[in-house]
Amino acid sequence: MSYKVFARKWRPLNFAQLVGQEHVVRSLVNALEHDRLHHAYLFSGTRGVGKTTIARVLAKALNCADKVGAEPCGKCQTCLEIDQGYYPDLIEVDAASRTGVDDTRELLENVQYAPSRGKYKVYLIDEVHMFSKSSFNALLKTLEEPPEHVKFLLATTDPQKMPVTVLSRCLQFNLKRLLPEQIEGQFKLILESEGIDYQAEATVLLARAADGSMRDGLSLLDQAIVFGNGVLKEEDVINMLGSVAREPILDILTALASMDGKTVLDSVQELDQFAPDYAEVLQSLLTYLHKISVAQVVPDAETDSSIEQLVEKLSKEDVQLFYQIGLVGQKDLSLAPNPKVGFEMVLLRMVTFSPSQSGEVKAVPSSLEAQPQTQQVNQSATTSVTKAPRITIPEKKAPDNLSLVTEDKKKDKPAAEVDTKATKVSVPIKEELKSTVEVVWSELLPLLALDPMTMQLAKNSALVRIDENECELLLAKGHVSLNEKSEQRLEAALSDYFARKLKLVFRQDEEGVVTPNAIEDKKQLARQQKAEQEVRSNKTVNKIIEMFDAKIIEGSIKPIDK
Repeated sequence: MSYKVFARKWRPLNFAQLVGQEHVVRSLVNALEHDRLHHAYLFSGTRGVGKTTIARVLAKALNCADKVGAEPCGKCQTCLEIDQGYYPDLIEVDAASRTGVDDTRELLENVQYAPSRGKYKVYLIDEVHMFSKSSFNALLKTLEEPPEHVKFLLATTDPQKMPVTVLSRCLQFNLKRLLPEQIEGQFKLILESEGIDYQAEATVLLARAADGSMRDGLSLLDQAIVFGNGVLKEEDVINMLGSVAREPILDILTALASMDGKTVLDSVQELDQFAPDYAEVLQSLLTYLHKISVAQVVPDAETDSSIEQLVEKLSKEDVQLFYQIGLVGQKDLSLAPNPKVGFEMVLLRMVTFSPSQSGEVKAVPSSLEAQPQTQQVNQSATTSVTKAPRITIPEKKAPDNLSLVTEDKKKDKPAAEVDTKATKVSVPIKEELKSTVEVVWSELLPLLALDPMTMQLAKNSALVRIDENECELLLAKGHVSLNEKSEQRLEAALSDYFARKLKLVFRQDEEGVVTPNAIEDKKQLARQQKAEQEVRSNKTVNKIIEMFDAKIIEGSIKPIDK
């Protein structure tokens, strides 16, 4: 008998033998047992995870006359012919080689005819996303009104390339990438069944190299057994894959813990004697960093005894940073002058940017929001407010006089003074005094207990004049009073506060009016500018931007109130 590779010899023949796709198997088994079958199934997923295998098992279950529950018997003529690839009612098509519309029409022209032997005529179309637009249109018509005796089983690695009109008419199943543990378990089953001696460390390496694909893993297993002359040893697998044993990886991690660049480069030089695949070395390094992090964060977790010292030597922050730098370094490795140089630069970044090495802040908020140390506003933004003279308004009492006083310590005389005998109190509205009056207005408003709508009217106004009978307000340009009740409420609140009947008078459409809202907007703008400046000048933030080719999202920086 000719030799049969593992990927074909150990291909699952029923649902029970399938590995890692329990969510798909469960749905199909339930549908078969309760006779709730869809006319079209779409299996999507990366290479080697079992798309066409599941489709063939389903085709057997649909036509097997002796199946037990949902499982095909595997012994009848139907099952045997499907396994051997010549069952007349299973039409398998590789869409990659039959993309034209004429091929599709030829394929579907016999759809209306009943199956020759089985219960269903099954069309299994692999890599269906390779169909042309015209081919999909031809297929769509059949999918819209399929005969009862026809089932479509479609498989694809790229469902995004399929028209939504076709996707919507299929029952879709997304097959998962297999875990290394699942692939390793299948390896051990095969090796023990085949009577092949093996080392457990070798199966671990092969399962990880399979990258989620059982078919790729079985091909690697075949290759490793041939390479090892009939046995499976860790050393042979390491040489075959171009990876390295754990000792050199642990030596590199120990060198990183020393934070000494020369020691790190020396460890790489020793490793280079084995001519390793540096991409594989970096992947192994990341695996060990993950193990170390788990041991640090979850002390009770089961860990590798070989990393116990590294768990103590490396800080949690260093491990997290090293892991992130290593992930980014994987994509940069192919761009380096040569793999060794790329790998060395990844390690040197780890040392250079280590929090324990630089002594700087160990963590930066992910949102990169600023945390200013003070809430003081820029001097230039508040000069007109803080140094302006102020009107002093007595609380809850009618003012016999209204005087302007200054905060300037050099002046003892009031900036403006009103005769106590005068019956009319007025405030000049010179340009330089507009902000002066406004400060008083902004301090007065919280004392008036206004409702939100009335408060907004007041905050968009500036106090101009208060006399015995009237209070004159200047509305900011572009703002109008739209609610008469708000005017009445503000008038009543002012009359109550000053203990006399006041008539509210509005003026508007003047430029340069300094209102409470305008002052607050100016302060907020100054705080925002200060926050952005602090973030953009932060050394740690700039290192992260340089290291990971990152950028600050515009609008994400917000000042924090303390």
